[in-house]
Amino acid sequence: MIASSFPVRFLTLSLAAGLSWCAGTAGAQTASPAGATVTTPAAAGPACPALLHQTFNRLQDEKPQDLCQYAGKVLLVVNTASYCGFTSQYEGLEALHAKYASKGLVVLGFPSNDFGQQEPGDNKQIADFCFNTYAVKFPMFAKTSVVGAQVNPLYVALAKATGKAPKWNFHKYLIDAKGLPVASYVSSTKPSDPALVDAIEKALSQR
Repeated sequence: MIASSFPVRFLTLSLAAGLSWCAGTAGAQTASPAGATVTTPAAAGPACPALLHQTFNRLQDEKPQDLCQYAGKVLLVVNTASYCGFTSQYEGLEALHAKYASKGLVVLGFPSNDFGQQEPGDNKQIADFCFNTYAVKFPMFAKTSVVGAQVNPLYVALAKATGKAPKWNFHKYLIDAKGLPVASYVSSTKPSDPALVDAIEKALSQR
């Protein structure tokens, strides 16, 4: 009798122990087949909106940059040029970036030679000009096209969403923290323009 009841008792104890282990660890950790403990990953950051599923080379070193790194930020996208009547706006754009970066604003610069051939240099020349002349620290990307047959996909999407494509250098698009374009500003709109600043502050307050 003792010998015949031992397997049943052993099985009962084993099942009880197994159920106790599962209850104590559910929702926190799981065991891999090799016995290693796998911790549930921490919550991810903001989801990347469709508009930012793009990669552009960085201006200074041409290293690819995924725009998804700016998910959850308010963005001011500007097509720039080094020899334009509006080139001095670099100073105001850098001031905006410095003032509001801690609150979630990022200015993104896209040099372009589309208008008046006013950005003739290569990426190194443009980078040197921006830093040495205006101490630009906000993200700048490699020379690109923002209109025409070679227009880059970000500008295709921005023009479609706002109904307005750039007509000259230093056109500005404001994108909210959800990745939605909310406003478009003509080249003559200064970075210090009250309407632009108010729109930026409103977008930041809604993050």
